[in-house]
Amino acid sequence: MKKLETTFAGLNLKNPFIVSSCNLTNSAEKNRRWEEAGAGAIVLKSLFEEEIEAESGWVQEGTHTEEQDYLFAYYRAHRLDEYLQLIKESKKQCTIPIIASVNCFRPTGWTDFATQMEQAGADALELNVMSVCADLDYTYGAYEQLHLDILREVKKAVTIPVIVKLGRHFTNCIPLIHQLYANGASAVVLFNRMAAPDININTLTYANADALGHPSDLHESLRWIGLASNRVPKLSYAASGGVVNGESMVKAILAGASAVEVCSVLYRRGDAPIQEMLDFLGDWMAHNGYESLNDFRGAMNAKKQGSAAAFERSQFFKQFGRFE
Repeated sequence: MKKLETTFAGLNLKNPFIVSSCNLTNSAEKNRRWEEAGAGAIVLKSLFEEEIEAESGWVQEGTHTEEQDYLFAYYRAHRLDEYLQLIKESKKQCTIPIIASVNCFRPTGWTDFATQMEQAGADALELNVMSVCADLDYTYGAYEQLHLDILREVKKAVTIPVIVKLGRHFTNCIPLIHQLYANGASAVVLFNRMAAPDININTLTYANADALGHPSDLHESLRWIGLASNRVPKLSYAASGGVVNGESMVKAILAGASAVEVCSVLYRRGDAPIQEMLDFLGDWMAHNGYESLNDFRGAMNAKKQGSAAAFERSQFFKQFGRFE
């Protein structure tokens, strides 16, 4: 057996397969089964700031009443207590790292979540900053600054590793990744999957497109991990989106990832893909003479001679120039 151990965000993982944050990780019993199936780590279902506000009827714009403030505080405490219990029970039933997850969009008021999650036993904390910037009065750079502000506040409150999961809506995420590293992030996950809007033309109502990912989602992760792992090499990276089989796992590691976060294929096929992907990884390593992941991690990132163009636009002409 080849050595599949890896280090991600300072955590020692028995292999690079991480079950991503979703409803599949919302109970300790489910998480124990993921470990039994071979997963190297688990990211718990996210605690959503927006959901707590919606459930309590709290209004952000300052028009909330005393009653709304009370309900907000009640729901907030209740949801946090439930989440802390999930961490504690998962830690009791699992030996692999358990990563808590917070989905937030403001830098203040949520650091106590992080503190209590650390006290409950979480091995790391993943921050998801999920929003689309569409304001006419948007100030350039404000969205990037929001990530840094949230990270700084959380880093003041905890000592466990903090992971930042980024969305795809950046012109150039590498300067942001560099600043995240400078402000204490232990790892970056590329990329978060947001709900895709759709329109029903028969009922003239809004709908959601397919919530599950597709293999083609991997390409953007490969592009930016390949670039970022060369330019900000001291940070850990994980690929998320499009990791559906062993081949895609190998590609992510070659691009510079230390781990992969997997979700959609588990919804589609259950736990079978975990061992299939790890078996493929081990067989591929044996065939190519690699003893450990360190032997080939980043071997195909942008530091490889002449490889930068593979991640940048110049390949467009090579691919499409042959079409008449």
